[in-house]
Amino acid sequence: MTRILVVDNHGQFTHLERRALRDLGVETELVDNDTPPEEIDADGLVLSGGPDIDRIGNSPAYLDLGIPVLGICLGMQLMAAELGGAVGSGEYGGYADVDVEILDPDDPLVGSLAPETRVWASHGDEVRELPPGFTRTATSSVCDIEAISDVDRDLYGVQWHPEVAHTERGEEVFENFLAICETDGSR
Repeated sequence: MTRILVVDNHGQFTHLERRALRDLGVETELVDNDTPPEEIDADGLVLSGGPDIDRIGNSPAYLDLGIPVLGICLGMQLMAAELGGAVGSGEYGGYADVDVEILDPDDPLVGSLAPETRVWASHGDEVRELPPGFTRTATSSVCDIEAISDVDRDLYGVQWHPEVAHTERGEEVFENFLAICETDGSR
């Protein structure tokens, strides 16, 4: 059975990320973001959202474990910041329903949502510049970079929250990430 851990970055929806994976039949659990990287035993990781990039614990070190990683909101932002991109304050601010345009219908994480989907997202902070090796895979009228992928390293991120009911096809994002983790394990 595929094992995907959810790294708790103190977000209000972290438990819903774990539940979404469990509902897909995935072996999953929440782990504290201070867990030493060498203690992580998983086929994939979800870096949860959270309120503060200063409280991300060991999350940056988990990017070097060689397993697929899905960053959600703050998880995507810390991924971008740690790998050479830039994060800044969003012009739009708080939570809202947003129509997201999928830019790459072949992207393994969000491509199946093409041509667009409606999501629930926070734009207090957002990725302003892509890290080297990443492509922008989704955009919206309120945020230029709504999703990112580095397929070669199996690193993915979404600005929105696929785990909440307000996101129309959020379960599909988790299904796609599960497929990435299963494919990575067979390489």
